[in-house]
Amino acid sequence: MKVLIFSLTYHPFIGGAEVAVKEITDRISDISFDMVTVNLDGKQKVEEKIGNVNVYRVGNSKKSKYFFPWQAFTFAEKLHAQNSYDAVWSIMANQAGLAALFFKKKNPKIPFLLTLQEGDSELDIWLRTFYMRSLYKSIYRRADHIQAISNFLADRARSLGAKCAVEVVPNGIDNEKVLRARQSQYQKSDKFIITSSRLVKKNGVDIIIKALALLSDKEIRLNILGDGILRKELEELVKNLKLENRVKFFGQVADFEVYAQTNATKIFVRPSRSEGLGSAFLEAMSIGVPVIGTPVGGIPDFLKDGETGLFCKADDPKDLAEKIELLLKDENLYNKISYNGRQLAIEKYQWFRIASRMENIFQEITKKF
Repeated sequence: MKVLIFSLTYHPFIGGAEVAVKEITDRISDISFDMVTVNLDGKQKVEEKIGNVNVYRVGNSKKSKYFFPWQAFTFAEKLHAQNSYDAVWSIMANQAGLAALFFKKKNPKIPFLLTLQEGDSELDIWLRTFYMRSLYKSIYRRADHIQAISNFLADRARSLGAKCAVEVVPNGIDNEKVLRARQSQYQKSDKFIITSSRLVKKNGVDIIIKALALLSDKEIRLNILGDGILRKELEELVKNLKLENRVKFFGQVADFEVYAQTNATKIFVRPSRSEGLGSAFLEAMSIGVPVIGTPVGGIPDFLKDGETGLFCKADDPKDLAEKIELLLKDENLYNKISYNGRQLAIEKYQWFRIASRMENIFQEITKKF
C-alpha cells in the first residue's frame, strides 16, 4: 500500500502532530509513505527520507505556507502519476487539509483520511477561516474517514458537517524513552516543577510564571522546555516579577531530553487555554510525574481530577498555585496521582497500540474503494 501525506510542517520543525506522524509511520512497515510539506526556512533538503517517510518539500520560507495548498496539490499530482497512491492522509484541517481536498476532488476514487490534532480554540480557528468558511468545512465533509486525537476534536468534526466515520485515536507515549528517562543522570529534585510546550498563548505559560510568584515556598523553581513567539514576552514577565533566579528557559529540546528532565522534577504543569489532547501530559504521567491541567479540550479524556491528575481553573494563577501547593504538601494524594497516571498512560497510550489502530484504519478505508 502507498500513502501520500500532506503536512504543513515536519521535522526538524516539530510539535505534537509531527511527533505523532513519525512515531506512527516508524511502526508501520507494510505501508510505503510519501509526504509533501513546506521548506519552512528554505534550508532543508528538497527531498530526503526520515524514518519510514520519503519527504518532499516545496517553497522556501514561512511565507510558503500560504501557497502550500496549490503547490502541494500540483506536486502531489506528479507524484501520484508516478506512484499511484492508495490513500491520502492530511495532518490537520489547515493548508494541508486544503491540499488534500483539492487532491480528493481531482481523484475521487482515492480515499482521504483526515487527522485532527488542532489545539486551537473555536474562536481562533474561526478568525483564521471566516473568509473561506465554506471551503474549510469542505475539508471535513469530503474526508472519507476522520481520526481525531480526542473526543473534543471528534465532536468538532461532527459539528462542522463530517459525514464519514469519526474515530478517536489519541497520541501516545514511547515507553522505551520512559524507561531510559527513569535511568537518566538528572538528579531528582522536590524543588522543581516543569512545563513543556510551544510558547504560545493557548498553553498558558504566563499563568505558571504568575503562579510561581504566589507560592509560599520561594525555593520552588520552574523549568520551561520549548520555544515560540511569546518567549521574549515571557522572559520580560519573569524579569518584572523578579523571578530570574527561579525560572529557566531551555528552548527547543530533543524528545528524550523532555522525558529525562520531566523525570527529574516534582510536578508537570500546563494551564492550557485550549488543547487538542496534550501529549506532554501523557509523557509526564507515563514517567510517574503528577500533572496539573485545565478542564479544556481533550484533557478530560485522560485527566480525572484527584485520580490521574489535578484540574486548575484556566487563567487563574492563584488557583494554580493552590493546586501546586496541595500536591507538594499531600504525600498520599501525590503518590495516588503518580501511580494512577502512570498506569493509565502505560496501559492505553503506548505508540505501538496507536500505530496498530492507525494501520487498521488504512486497511479499512482502502477496502472501501
